[in-house]
Amino acid sequence: MRAPTADVYGAYPTLTDDQIAILRSCGQVQPVGEGEQLFRAGEPSEKFFVVLSGNVAVVEGHGDQEQVVQLHGPHSFLGELGVLEGQTAFLSAVVRTPGEVLAVGSGALRELLSREPALGDMILRAYLLRRTMLAGAGTGFRIIGSAFSPDTRRLLEFAARNRLPHRWADLEKDTEAEVLLMRLGIAPEETPIVVWNDYRVLRNPSNVELARVIGLRTETAAKAVCDLVVVGAGPGGLAAAVYGASEGLSTVVLDAAATGGQAGTSSRIENYLGFPAGISGMELAERAVVQANRFGARIDVPAEAVGLEQRDGNSVVRLADGATVTATNVVVATGARYRRLTAPGVERFEGLGVHYAATVWEARTCRLDTVAIVGGGNSAGQAALFLARESPAVHLLVRGEDLEHSMSRYLIDRIERHPRIHVRLHTQVREVTGEDRVESLVVENNRTREQQVVAARALFVFIGARPATSWLADAVTLDRRGFIPTGQDVAQVAADLWKPLARAPLALEASLPGVFAVGDVRSGSVKRVASAVGEGAMAVRLAHEHLGEAGPPAIR
Repeated sequence: MRAPTADVYGAYPTLTDDQIAILRSCGQVQPVGEGEQLFRAGEPSEKFFVVLSGNVAVVEGHGDQEQVVQLHGPHSFLGELGVLEGQTAFLSAVVRTPGEVLAVGSGALRELLSREPALGDMILRAYLLRRTMLAGAGTGFRIIGSAFSPDTRRLLEFAARNRLPHRWADLEKDTEAEVLLMRLGIAPEETPIVVWNDYRVLRNPSNVELARVIGLRTETAAKAVCDLVVVGAGPGGLAAAVYGASEGLSTVVLDAAATGGQAGTSSRIENYLGFPAGISGMELAERAVVQANRFGARIDVPAEAVGLEQRDGNSVVRLADGATVTATNVVVATGARYRRLTAPGVERFEGLGVHYAATVWEARTCRLDTVAIVGGGNSAGQAALFLARESPAVHLLVRGEDLEHSMSRYLIDRIERHPRIHVRLHTQVREVTGEDRVESLVVENNRTREQQVVAARALFVFIGARPATSWLADAVTLDRRGFIPTGQDVAQVAADLWKPLARAPLALEASLPGVFAVGDVRSGSVKRVASAVGEGAMAVRLAHEHLGEAGPPAIR
């Protein structure tokens, strides 16, 4: 019998007798026999298990193909982030040595951890680290498909943005793909497919279908009127969800792609209050999701808003799948999205070396390779420092004449001192070249017009953003750049709407009463995570004022 998995950076801690006693207050001790499964990959992960005696292996696959990922002994606990977020299990747990376990329901666990912050923080930190380690190891469900298939790239992007453990079997290069397809009786032209634990196959699933299988998406009620709908699950939207739900407002959060927003694509945010060592966008997002869930907010991903209108004093958000969500208040936190780079070869290699995020998910595809980054803002700087941990060279390509104009000083200082980061000012990408993935870039000095070929196996793009407001159409007033004016900036635009209320628009209120804009999508906002979080909290306070005018929803 191998030794239990060693604790790595707090990913596999052991619980003290006192901590186990706390968990016993809301759990049940049960005997377990050899070979018994405590949870199974692909099925809902609804219980938190503490090993009291015996040993439990966390495995991938089954039968002859089974591989032990972790081994847990007495006083250790099983699971990862999905236990707290209501997702399905990505691995299975099998008893190796008979003994006893303590089983705690996930709902009871969330309530307990709010009362025991020290214990809760230890478990949450372990779960976050385990999720990251699973990503790095390539465990989880499998996506089988061609690198040149748009649907394969769509599924890979969805899995990466939502931080879901997965492994890609490239149809053209990976022998595993051919073997699996033959065993499953699936022709190559029927790909992409998603395989769960070798026994469940999803044939070219939509993002919504995959999300439902994983547990990210629930059925959205079409008739219920809630207090608050938050459109967008970046820092501003998640802050609104946490504050709204914690103050008793029935709260629904919708996002077209993933929780975390633009901040969720950041490898490390170092200037956010309260985290002196910095915090990754992933960890910030996951902590906020757990917090919002604990207070009762419902988060649906993907759920794309395509329209907004007002009926009978309420706001109705229309979704791409035809469903609607009605609420007394709407917080628009759809943020801004990075602009696509326009140069020959870029579109062809998106997902094959061209990326618009720099997290562990993207970094694993170009580990130990030379890479390039386009952009001169904080996101580009954070990406450069993150990728330089393993890359032999990182080329930071900046269109302007310096970094001071758009990057924080602390990042500039670290970049200038880093021996593997090479800053190229006045530089623009003119072409991306390669056979089946990025191999080199043609760059041009925009002052001298001199061109040069730069070898790079990946290109990360952070070149400014445009507001995600196209779904609003004519519902609310937008400024000339597409951002949402609020407060006094819209007081005169729709004066007739405000007469019955006998007041001017509130500070973050858009041109429709009860519709608030926060974060990057709001005209004139400070484009920082802390500002978005503050505005999300402030919007809830203003929503209370509007709720007092409109009265409680007729139906909950």
